Amino acid sequence: MKPKLGSLLLGLMIVVLGSAWMFAQEGNNDTKSKSNTRTITGCLSTEHGSSNSKEFLLTASDGSTWEVRSDSVSLAEHVGHTVSATGVVKNTTAHNMKEDAKDAASDAHMKKGNTEHGHMTITDVQMVSRSCEK
Repeated sequence: MKPKLGSLLLGLMIVVLGSAWMFAQEGNNDTKSKSNTRTITGCLSTEHGSSNSKEFLLTASDGSTWEVRSDSVSLAEHVGHTVSATGVVKNTTAHNMKEDAKDAASDAHMKKGNTEHGHMTITDVQMVSRSCEK
């Protein structure tokens, strides 16, 4: 009977420690979201050199830049405004892998800046201010 009790206790300890380890891995302190839907607040401008009136640049206060477009929301009327835009990140998996590599390079002091850059399709936009703070 004692070998069964010892095996049971060992199994229980493995399950408890394994669970604790898994929860510790989930406690990621990244400031960048890994979600495929994000809300970014920043200055909306026309994308430099773009001949397409549906392509815009959203520059957040942290320096991150997003090339944005929308078929459902009129972004043109918000150019020059500070907006809060919600949208879907294009190719989320590749985007997150790229940002993880930039984080690693920054952590290793191989790169000075660590600002995010991506592409989003905007589904909702709310004006925060009629002007962009410089």
